[in-house]
This record gives sequence, structure tokens and C-alpha cells, in this order.
Amino acid sequence: MLAEGQSVGFLKGLMSQEALKLMIGMPKGSLEEATLQLFARAGFPVAKSSRSYRPSFDDPSLDGRFIRAQEVARYVEHGFFDCGLTGQDWVQENAADVVQVCELIYSRASAQKSRWVLCVPEASPVQTAQDLAGKRVATELVETTRRWFKAQGIECEVEFSWGATEVKVPELADAIVDITETGSSIKANKLRIVAQLMETTTVLIANKAAWANPAKRAKIEQIVLMLQGALAAQHMVGLKFNLPKAKLAQVAAALPALRNPTISPLSNPEWIAVETIIDTRQAREFIPTLKASGAEGIVEYPINKLVY
Repeated sequence: MLAEGQSVGFLKGLMSQEALKLMIGMPKGSLEEATLQLFARAGFPVAKSSRSYRPSFDDPSLDGRFIRAQEVARYVEHGFFDCGLTGQDWVQENAADVVQVCELIYSRASAQKSRWVLCVPEASPVQTAQDLAGKRVATELVETTRRWFKAQGIECEVEFSWGATEVKVPELADAIVDITETGSSIKANKLRIVAQLMETTTVLIANKAAWANPAKRAKIEQIVLMLQGALAAQHMVGLKFNLPKAKLAQVAAALPALRNPTISPLSNPEWIAVETIIDTRQAREFIPTLKASGAEGIVEYPINKLVY
């Protein structure tokens, strides 16, 4: 049994740990699965049940909630979350006063930035944004769209769309502003892009007070380092092989990444061991070149993180 002084100290320790626990806003919806996979690769596996909005981290210093990406920035600004993942578009849409810590370029479909674009039906007479003066535009990104049209000097009606925005033209709206990654959904719905409003990607944002807290900032920076390392490694593989020393210059010239490989001596002074990291797509071309150059013991292996 703890003495009275020990009990007070123990309780203070628990309260201190709870105060330093980092609350993370995790995106619910289209980004959810990709985010869970990224956190797992970064070393922060997250468990959740299908009906739960509370993630379970294996790191006791982390807690959080799943919430729609559209709302994350607002709750980070207000301090419910210390940090969170959302799109740059929703930070801008909410005019959220937060710290943008870093970009994390990933999504459910690709590793490229998404675009918010102004679209009309293929058969529409509209050719430029100016042709929409006095017309109706439907979008989920209302405030950003209004600001964009205002900056263009175009007066039109911008109304909120609750979803399935692409089906609202031409009967319910003259044009839409929607998000696309590859453009395939635009083509599939027989739409035509008139203009691009903005590019967007996932960002990790922080509450200003949390960012000013040294302990919380250090934890956020640790998470960022690991997430960025996982993203950097996703299309890379490690490659190691034994090579006649006389062939190194020839092999290095075949692949720029090999200008600074790790080189180790072998028991045979005429041979060296070489290790490097290359793009996955380069491996299929480079391994046959290595073999033709006399390399032996060629091993390709996956990597989880790449920290520059």
C-alpha cells in the first residue's frame, strides 16, 4: 500500500501523463483506410472497431477521435485536438487559424495531389468561368469557391452540395466545383473541366497552443518524422550485391543512385559488397544489368521507412 506522500506523487504523475497525452484528429471517410495503413507503416498501428470513433493506439501517449476531414481543422483550432490530419482545402475552407506542420501526399487512390476543378457538361455552351455570370454552381467547397469567383470578378450563385455533386448538372446547377485525383470520375460522368481552383493534399496541422508546448511539439515532430519516412519508402526498395571491384564505375554510371552507395570490402580483395536504395520500378531494369556486369548474390528487399 502506498504511503500518503507516495499516493499524491503517483496521482500527480498520472495527471501529468494525461495532460501530456496528444489528441489526434483522424480523418473519417475516404482517407480513413489510407491513413490507418500509413500510421501502421510509420510504427503507430491503430486498432478500431467498425462502429467506433475512438482509435486505439499502442502508444500510451496518444489518443484521438475519427471525425470527418471537413471538420478536423475547426476542432484543432479550438483545441479539442492537439493535431490532426485533413486536407489543405478544408483548412482554407474553414479559414482555420492553425499551424501547418507538413504536407503528406497520399490519398485513397494515388500518391499525387488532388485538384478542385470547375466542371460543366460536355455539351454545355460554357467555355470559360466568365460564361457562368448569373448562373448557379453547386459544390461542397462553398466559401473557397465564392472567394475564387469573387477574385475573378464573376457574380454567380454558389450553393452547397451534400454529395453526388456530379449528377446535379445540368438540371439542378449550371456547373459544379468538385475534387478529382485522376480525372477519371469527371470523364465517366461526361463532364468537362473549365478551370482549376486549387490543388490540395493531406496536411498534418497543429493547434497553436499545443505547438507551443515543448513536450507536445516534440511528440508531433516524432510522428511527422515517422510518417514522412513511411511515405518516402513506399516506392523504394533496398538492393545489395557482391561485385568485382573493377566493375563499380561501370555499374555506378548505369544508375545515379549508386553514386553514393555503401561499399564494404570482402575477404577476396578483388570483390566488394554494395548496398543502396532505388525506386521499385528501377529494380526490374537494373537487376539484369547488374547480373550482366558480373554481380552475384543480388538481394532486393522491402524497406518500411526512409529518413533523409
